[in-house]
Amino acid sequence: MSHINPDRPLIVGPEVPEAPYPFIIHGKVIKGYGRGSKELGIPTANLSEDALKTLYSELETGVYYGWAQIGDIPSEVYPMVMSLGWNPFYNNEKRSAEVHIIHEFSQDFYGVAIRVNVLGYVRPEQNYPSLDALIRDIKTDIEVAKQSLQRKAYEALRQSPVFLNQGDV
Repeated sequence: MSHINPDRPLIVGPEVPEAPYPFIIHGKVIKGYGRGSKELGIPTANLSEDALKTLYSELETGVYYGWAQIGDIPSEVYPMVMSLGWNPFYNNEKRSAEVHIIHEFSQDFYGVAIRVNVLGYVRPEQNYPSLDALIRDIKTDIEVAKQSLQRKAYEALRQSPVFLNQGDV
Protein backbone atom coordinates (compact mmCIF):
# COMPACT_ATOMS: atom_id res chain seq x y z
CA MET A 1 0.00 0.00 0.00
CA SER A 2 2.85 2.38 -0.79
CA HIS A 3 0.48 4.36 -3.03
CA ILE A 4 -1.40 5.72 -0.02
CA ASN A 5 -0.62 8.32 2.64
CA PRO A 6 0.77 6.48 5.70
CA ASP A 7 -0.02 9.43 7.96
CA ARG A 8 -3.80 9.03 7.61
CA PRO A 9 -5.99 6.58 9.56
CA LEU A 10 -7.53 3.82 7.43
CA ILE A 11 -10.75 3.63 9.46
CA VAL A 12 -12.80 6.74 10.19
CA GLY A 13 -16.08 7.44 11.92
CA PRO A 14 -17.80 5.77 14.87
CA GLU A 15 -18.57 2.03 15.01
CA VAL A 16 -22.21 2.78 14.13
CA PRO A 17 -23.21 5.62 11.75
CA GLU A 18 -24.52 8.70 13.55
CA ALA A 19 -26.71 11.58 12.29
CA PRO A 20 -26.81 12.88 9.62
CA TYR A 21 -26.00 9.38 8.33
CA PRO A 22 -27.21 7.36 6.61
CA PHE A 23 -27.85 10.02 4.00
CA ILE A 24 -29.59 8.81 0.83
CA ILE A 25 -29.09 10.46 -2.57
CA HIS A 26 -30.54 9.40 -5.89
CA GLY A 27 -30.50 10.84 -9.36
CA LYS A 28 -28.98 10.29 -12.79
CA VAL A 29 -25.33 10.03 -13.75
CA ILE A 30 -24.31 13.04 -15.83
CA LYS A 31 -21.19 13.86 -17.82
CA GLY A 32 -18.63 15.67 -15.69
CA TYR A 33 -15.38 17.45 -16.47
CA GLY A 34 -13.83 14.30 -17.95
CA ARG A 35 -10.86 14.29 -15.56
CA GLY A 36 -11.65 11.27 -13.39
CA SER A 37 -10.78 8.53 -15.86
CA LYS A 38 -8.48 10.41 -18.22
CA GLU A 39 -6.30 12.51 -15.95
CA LEU A 40 -6.58 10.80 -12.58
CA GLY A 41 -7.16 7.17 -13.57
CA ILE A 42 -10.05 7.17 -11.07
CA PRO A 43 -13.40 7.23 -12.91
CA THR A 44 -16.33 8.96 -11.25
CA ALA A 45 -20.09 9.06 -11.64
CA ASN A 46 -21.19 12.68 -11.43
CA LEU A 47 -24.54 13.37 -9.79
CA SER A 48 -27.26 15.38 -11.51
CA GLU A 49 -28.29 18.87 -10.35
CA ASP A 50 -31.47 17.63 -8.64
CA ALA A 51 -29.43 15.29 -6.44
CA LEU A 52 -26.95 18.06 -5.63
CA LYS A 53 -29.51 20.46 -4.13
CA THR A 54 -30.20 18.11 -1.23
CA LEU A 55 -26.52 17.38 -0.72
CA TYR A 56 -25.45 21.01 -0.50
CA SER A 57 -28.10 21.87 2.05
CA GLU A 58 -27.25 18.94 4.33
CA LEU A 59 -23.53 18.08 3.98
CA GLU A 60 -20.38 20.19 4.08
CA THR A 61 -17.80 19.99 1.32
CA GLY A 62 -15.32 17.15 1.63
CA VAL A 63 -14.89 13.44 1.00
CA TYR A 64 -17.44 10.82 2.12
CA TYR A 65 -17.83 7.05 1.98
CA GLY A 66 -20.72 4.63 1.71
CA TRP A 67 -22.51 2.34 -0.76
CA ALA A 68 -23.71 2.95 -4.33
CA GLN A 69 -25.87 1.19 -6.86
CA ILE A 70 -26.12 1.86 -10.60
CA GLY A 71 -29.04 0.99 -12.85
CA ASP A 72 -32.03 -1.19 -12.09
CA ILE A 73 -33.16 -2.47 -8.70
CA PRO A 74 -32.16 -5.02 -7.62
CA SER A 75 -28.55 -4.93 -8.78
CA GLU A 76 -25.11 -5.11 -7.21
CA VAL A 77 -24.27 -2.60 -4.44
CA TYR A 78 -20.65 -1.42 -4.37
CA PRO A 79 -18.48 0.53 -1.92
CA MET A 80 -17.97 4.15 -2.93
CA VAL A 81 -16.07 7.29 -2.03
CA MET A 82 -17.55 10.68 -2.96
CA SER A 83 -16.01 14.11 -3.36
CA LEU A 84 -18.46 16.91 -2.66
CA GLY A 85 -17.30 20.44 -3.33
CA TRP A 86 -15.33 22.83 -5.49
CA ASN A 87 -12.26 20.71 -6.32
CA PRO A 88 -9.80 23.53 -5.52
CA PHE A 89 -6.92 21.83 -7.40
CA TYR A 90 -8.89 22.45 -10.61
CA ASN A 91 -10.35 25.85 -9.60
CA ASN A 92 -13.90 24.74 -10.39
CA GLU A 93 -16.44 27.53 -10.56
CA LYS A 94 -19.34 25.33 -9.49
CA ARG A 95 -19.68 22.62 -6.90
CA SER A 96 -19.93 19.01 -7.92
CA ALA A 97 -20.52 15.60 -6.39
CA GLU A 98 -18.30 12.93 -7.89
CA VAL A 99 -18.84 9.33 -6.82
CA HIS A 100 -16.03 6.85 -7.37
CA ILE A 101 -17.59 3.40 -7.25
CA ILE A 102 -14.97 0.93 -6.08
CA HIS A 103 -15.43 -1.54 -8.91
CA GLU A 104 -14.14 -1.81 -12.48
CA PHE A 105 -16.91 -1.21 -15.02
CA SER A 106 -16.46 -2.07 -18.69
CA GLN A 107 -18.34 0.99 -19.94
CA ASP A 108 -19.69 4.42 -19.00
CA PHE A 109 -23.21 4.75 -17.62
CA TYR A 110 -24.29 8.32 -18.37
CA GLY A 111 -28.02 8.88 -17.94
CA VAL A 112 -28.41 5.79 -15.75
CA ALA A 113 -30.02 5.91 -12.29
CA ILE A 114 -27.65 6.04 -9.33
CA ARG A 115 -28.50 5.53 -5.66
CA VAL A 116 -25.98 6.44 -2.97
CA ASN A 117 -26.09 5.73 0.76
CA VAL A 118 -23.59 8.13 2.39
CA LEU A 119 -22.43 6.70 5.72
CA GLY A 120 -19.50 8.77 6.87
CA TYR A 121 -17.08 11.66 6.44
CA VAL A 122 -13.47 10.99 5.47
CA ARG A 123 -11.87 14.43 5.36
CA PRO A 124 -12.36 18.08 4.38
CA GLU A 125 -11.83 19.30 0.83
CA GLN A 126 -8.34 20.67 0.24
CA ASN A 127 -5.97 21.90 -2.44
CA TYR A 128 -2.81 20.04 -3.52
CA PRO A 129 0.66 21.12 -4.62
CA SER A 130 0.68 18.55 -7.46
CA LEU A 131 -1.46 16.09 -9.40
CA ASP A 132 0.52 13.21 -7.84
CA ALA A 133 -0.34 14.44 -4.33
CA LEU A 134 -4.03 14.64 -5.27
CA ILE A 135 -4.01 11.12 -6.73
CA ARG A 136 -2.23 9.75 -3.65
CA ASP A 137 -4.86 11.25 -1.35
CA ILE A 138 -7.73 9.93 -3.51
CA LYS A 139 -6.19 6.44 -3.39
CA THR A 140 -5.95 6.81 0.39
CA ASP A 141 -9.63 7.90 0.48
CA ILE A 142 -10.53 4.72 -1.44
CA GLU A 143 -8.68 2.55 1.05
CA VAL A 144 -10.29 4.41 3.98
CA ALA A 145 -13.73 3.76 2.45
CA LYS A 146 -13.04 0.05 1.94
CA GLN A 147 -11.70 -0.40 5.49
CA SER A 148 -14.38 1.73 7.18
CA LEU A 149 -17.22 -0.12 5.41
CA GLN A 150 -16.00 -3.51 6.68
CA ARG A 151 -17.41 -2.79 10.13
CA LYS A 152 -20.59 -4.72 10.94
CA ALA A 153 -23.01 -1.77 11.18
CA TYR A 154 -21.73 -0.31 7.89
CA GLU A 155 -21.74 -3.63 6.05
CA ALA A 156 -25.38 -4.15 7.11
CA LEU A 157 -26.37 -0.91 5.34
CA ARG A 158 -25.33 -2.45 2.03
CA GLN A 159 -28.85 -3.95 2.24
CA SER A 160 -30.53 -0.54 2.67
CA PRO A 161 -34.15 -0.34 1.41
CA VAL A 162 -33.08 2.25 -1.19
CA PHE A 163 -31.15 -0.52 -2.95
CA LEU A 164 -33.94 -3.12 -2.68
CA ASN A 165 -37.26 -1.41 -3.46
CA GLN A 166 -38.09 0.53 -6.61
CA GLY A 167 -40.67 2.54 -4.65
CA ASP A 168 -38.05 4.06 -2.32
CA VAL A 169 -36.20 6.06 -4.98
